[in-house]
Amino acid sequence: MKRAALGVRMHSGWGVLVAVSGDATALEVLDRRRIVINDPTIPGAKQPFHYAAGRGLSELGLRESEKYLANCSAVSERLALEAVGEVVRELEAHDYGIVGAAVLLASGHPLPSLAKILAAHALIHTAEGEFFRHAVSQACEGLRISVTAMRERELEERAKTAFGNAASHVQRRIASLRNLIGPSWTKDHKTAALAASVILAREVTVAPIAAQKRTTQEKELRPRKFS
Repeated sequence: MKRAALGVRMHSGWGVLVAVSGDATALEVLDRRRIVINDPTIPGAKQPFHYAAGRGLSELGLRESEKYLANCSAVSERLALEAVGEVVRELEAHDYGIVGAAVLLASGHPLPSLAKILAAHALIHTAEGEFFRHAVSQACEGLRISVTAMRERELEERAKTAFGNAASHVQRRIASLRNLIGPSWTKDHKTAALAASVILAREVTVAPIAAQKRTTQEKELRPRKFS
């Protein structure tokens, strides 16, 4: 089975998913699509923390907000599972196995209590980003796909670590893919593709090391013959 990796860059209620295969010399885009993981029939589901903030910060309002957010979370995780699962099934039908997924983060800072989030507009935006990224991460884990969270500001450095001197070539290759696969090929797609390519490179590096360790352990466990 051929190896593939996923990269996801989320927004409020939707995101871009890119699946790639190959290596630094021949990266290939297998799939790219917009995924929607909010239910339009639920009021405010596209921006759930904004909607919850409108309910006020009284004790009753907070309890209602918690219930509302929990319901939105369950729905978004289900929709994310369906969206990612569809991609995985289609790739597996073409003999591709997913070795991992990268979910891109913004700042990655921990969030305070719900009351403090709803009282600060900047934190509301941060919480919503984390909300939908978490839904996708949960979906991947539900499909037994290992998930790596990557801060966008660290992605270029991760690429240098993964590809060494070939990092700039990989980035140029990704930037030029629009000429091969056509539109749309936005910043979302390019960033997700680079993150997924880092996962592929990491798995290639890790696998031989793990295999070597297993071989060493097996040798150590073999019974010794004494003459």
